[in-house]
Amino acid sequence: METRAPYVLIGSFVLAAIVAVFGFVYWLNNTGGIGPRTNYHVQFQGPVPGLLVGAGVLFNGIRVGEVTQLGLAPDNPRFVNATISVASATPVRADTRVGLDFQGLTGVPVVTLEGGMIVAKSGEPLTLIADAGAGQSMTQAARDALRRVDTVLEDNSGPLKDTIANLKTFSDGLARNTGKIDGILAGLEKVTGGGTPAQKITYDLRAPQNVGPAGKTFSASLAIPEPTAVAMLQTQRMLFSPVGDNPGFADFLWADSIPKLVQARLIDSFENYDIAHAPLRTSDLGQADYQLLIDIRRFRIATEGETRVEIALSARIVDKNGKVVASRLVEASEKLDKVEPAAAVAAFDAAFARIAKELIGWTVQAV
Repeated sequence: METRAPYVLIGSFVLAAIVAVFGFVYWLNNTGGIGPRTNYHVQFQGPVPGLLVGAGVLFNGIRVGEVTQLGLAPDNPRFVNATISVASATPVRADTRVGLDFQGLTGVPVVTLEGGMIVAKSGEPLTLIADAGAGQSMTQAARDALRRVDTVLEDNSGPLKDTIANLKTFSDGLARNTGKIDGILAGLEKVTGGGTPAQKITYDLRAPQNVGPAGKTFSASLAIPEPTAVAMLQTQRMLFSPVGDNPGFADFLWADSIPKLVQARLIDSFENYDIAHAPLRTSDLGQADYQLLIDIRRFRIATEGETRVEIALSARIVDKNGKVVASRLVEASEKLDKVEPAAAVAAFDAAFARIAKELIGWTVQAV
């Protein structure tokens, strides 16, 4: 009895294993994810390279079954017949599109199903026709495309040679006439205002050096703020009255805007008179005893009658309390024999020197 006990145990284990396998298969086919299946016939109108029995079937990218049978069509050896088994719940329709896709780096082929709206009649076997060229891989498609391109080039070799010859003739003509073309383009740039802008030439206003000995020095601190002026004078261009076309001044620029330039040169003039008591540019560094306020009325070339340079400044001296201590209108003009930048700047220097000397003497007496 003891001798047969192990055999009974082993036999019982084997039977249990067999029952477990059959139970697993039953569960897998009914409730474990595979469930009931439906078979469909698929016809490929061309080769299906690499497709094997057991290959996956995808519906809208989701795996729903596999290929169960492959064979050549008996009536047309170019066609391939296949049978696919998919889950019965898959919404396969009579117009469902069938294709062949190559997945992964190794290009494993799978059958693809997409969409469809027409429901097949009940009881009729459903045969799905794959798209033409569905079995073409990317490599094959590239070969076919290159073959077609080669055919087109071969059929049109004559016209292509003529076109290349014409292009060479045209390029040779351009090379021979490069100078003329550059001239034409330069002319177009001038007409349209394009091209590299002309280099501007900057001119400065000179402060008088020989202001005279400082007979009387400043007994109080003085500041000269930036002069005021109308918008027309807020420029670096040379101004003319009346306004006209003066091509010789097209590239002319003062070193700064006219109000800033007048302020700087007035301070330079006062420094040349008495460097020890030179005025401040502004009163920001401390409250000065007096401020010399300048309003620019004219700073131009007048061309009516005798051509001349005109400078006119309105000056006021104001104390700490804002009271006007003194006021004066200072004007100067200088004859201009030749209307060109260098002569005009020299005339402005002469006129400004007289105004600066007059303002210095008047200011020294007032403060």
